[in-house]
Amino acid sequence: MALEITDGNFEEVVLKSDKPVLIDFWAEWCGPCRVVGPIVEELSNDYTGKAVVGKVDVDSNPNISMKYGIRNIPTLLVFKNGEVVDKQVGAVPKHILAAKLEAQI
Repeated sequence: MALEITDGNFEEVVLKSDKPVLIDFWAEWCGPCRVVGPIVEELSNDYTGKAVVGKVDVDSNPNISMKYGIRNIPTLLVFKNGEVVDKQVGAVPKHILAAKLEAQI
């Protein structure tokens, strides 16, 4: 299951991770986010032990969203060694997100 990433645990879970991290920035009211949500859950299962997969609710965690300039959702960021190394805005098929993660493993 994808981790719930918050303003409070972001540094520990994402910035200090020794594995690549995929974050789905989403909101309850966002239609395309509902399309991406199950894909993110599948990826979290597929990459257990190889990568961290999490979700940030933009309404509940405005600090992270502002820091990374999230203006459209869903936005998915890939982090490695605490830095953003890839970005995807909008709903895309699973294989595209998997390829972005694979490139960092």
